[in-house]
Amino acid sequence: MQIATFFAIYFVVWWMCLFLVLPFGVRNQADEGVYTQGTDPGAPSRFRFWPKLLWTTGLSVPLTALLMWLLSSEWLIQYWS
Repeated sequence: MQIATFFAIYFVVWWMCLFLVLPFGVRNQADEGVYTQGTDPGAPSRFRFWPKLLWTTGLSVPLTALLMWLLSSEWLIQYWS
């Protein structure tokens, strides 16, 4: 498998993991009881982006490795043939 194919698969898996991780641990302004004038009460009170990126990367690496192992396994290739 070419390296460009690997990075393309990793890119897709990373974005899927990002959308999976984004809602975890978010507390909105209604939960906190503090509203910023002109914003929606359901907006996050504090958006912590860097921990989300670290969790996304940490989750996407083993998922990509598992997917690549499955895609290169002989029994799965024979099943699809």
